[in-house]
Amino acid sequence: MIAQILHSDDFNFLSYLAGKYSNKIILNHKNFFIEVRNIQKDIILQSEFFLQEFIKSQKLFYKAKSDGKTDLIILTDSLDDISGYFQQNNFKKHNTLTKEILGAIAKYFIIREYKIGNSLFAFNKPYLMGILNVTPDSFSDGGKYISAENAVKHALEMMDEGADIIDIGGESTRPGSDPVSADEEIKRVIPVIKEILNRRPEAVLSIDTYKSKVASEALKAGAKIVNDISAFTFDPEIADVCKHFGAAAVLMHIKGTPKTMQNNIEYDEIVSDIFNFLRSRTDYALEKGIEKIIIDPGIGFGKSVNDNFKIIKRLKDFKSLGFPILIGVSRKSFLGKTLNLDINERDLPTVAVEALSIFNSARIIRTHNVKNGKQIIKLLSEII
Repeated sequence: MIAQILHSDDFNFLSYLAGKYSNKIILNHKNFFIEVRNIQKDIILQSEFFLQEFIKSQKLFYKAKSDGKTDLIILTDSLDDISGYFQQNNFKKHNTLTKEILGAIAKYFIIREYKIGNSLFAFNKPYLMGILNVTPDSFSDGGKYISAENAVKHALEMMDEGADIIDIGGESTRPGSDPVSADEEIKRVIPVIKEILNRRPEAVLSIDTYKSKVASEALKAGAKIVNDISAFTFDPEIADVCKHFGAAAVLMHIKGTPKTMQNNIEYDEIVSDIFNFLRSRTDYALEKGIEKIIIDPGIGFGKSVNDNFKIIKRLKDFKSLGFPILIGVSRKSFLGKTLNLDINERDLPTVAVEALSIFNSARIIRTHNVKNGKQIIKLLSEII
């Protein structure tokens, strides 16, 4: 059972919901929805009293599924009103369904603060993660920073331009890319991590890897964040490594592997499917004792061009997971395909989409052009 807070500012998505629940009232609703998916039959029976109250007022619709489970959706003008109603009627203590709904509402409003290294990240505001690819074949800057000297120089430049985090990767994960060995990845990234910290001990470094061996060596060398494109699914031991070192973890959605991810990009409903995946992975991370979790819906990783725009438009629909949202759109192919632009022409559309992402609740922007990112954060901080 998973509860998700949804918004009503996407007509195509409203049409999908209206079809799913066979009710046109949904099309005219202007505020919040609370959708709860995969509810067991006994939980529905347990909750029959308050469900009937909402059904009578035409605030709740549900759909029984072939697997014996039920999805339901509640229409509400105020999340506080729903929370207050359940608490006032003392449902919270006794009802599994109301506990799930109240939990989603509480997570929606939470503002996390993480101590990462010696820096405090308060996610009521956005931060910048500068991309440092120590690879010969990354889609944007492959080979440019393959030497440790050039990589360190670029990292220091990004910090001077305002990067809060430097994300260091030793393996390209562009669509169709082949993996490299853990030893090769270590050979590429560890000297860079050590030298950055030698020159800037205060630097907050992230290791972009899904391999536990690479993560362990990077954290030993002084990195503080593990950015795993697979959300601990490719190498489950990486979760234990994060726990051992007290590292923060970025958990990203991907469908397939970098080699195969664009071969199957079909979803039942893109945002709900990603939300369900990230809920299962954040639950796993919490069970492993990892306290500093960041989520990433994985723009470009097993998604169509249209899917990527849907995710950005509905980024707020991930808030009820309760963790800071990272977004990485920098110079990606969906921008190039939409505007017919080469990689070196994509910085302007990157800035535009990064700004929209921040406005829609992204709190870490992973970017190549830190200088541009810093400018949009400064401007948007005057608005949001």
